[in-house]
Amino acid sequence: MNDSAAPRHRSVYAEDLRIGQTMELDSYTVSEDEILDFASQWDPQWFHTDKQAAESGVFGGLIGSGVHTLAICQKLVVASIYDRWNVIAGKSMRDIRFLRPLRPGDTLSGTLTVDNVVLDGRARGLVTTTAELVDAQGNRMFEVVTDAYLHCRPK
Repeated sequence: MNDSAAPRHRSVYAEDLRIGQTMELDSYTVSEDEILDFASQWDPQWFHTDKQAAESGVFGGLIGSGVHTLAICQKLVVASIYDRWNVIAGKSMRDIRFLRPLRPGDTLSGTLTVDNVVLDGRARGLVTTTAELVDAQGNRMFEVVTDAYLHCRPK
């Protein structure tokens, strides 16, 4: 394994997190080719895969799949935050909101906010977070609430 693929030092445990704590996500720019490639494999609807047809559609041009936006969000959360957290596994995603269409050339960034932390006595905690993505102009693009289990600090 090369060093760049190695996980960061996981130093954040469930009890280290505080309700209301907000962390910044890195940014990601999506290309037209990426939108077309993703959609052709995972969400082959015409407004995601056919640029010419999409121009006459309700969105006035090619848009990325909402599933693609969710995948970008997950990538940003993992790279920016989860790589430092002692994550056991995800439990659920809910309240997924697609607020604006993803367009070729959009640069997404955002925040992750800790909504709740419940320690369960089994050396783990259930952490509820809300991720929000915005475009380069600050327009809200996407939101998702996630529950994930994290290890507690060893005693």
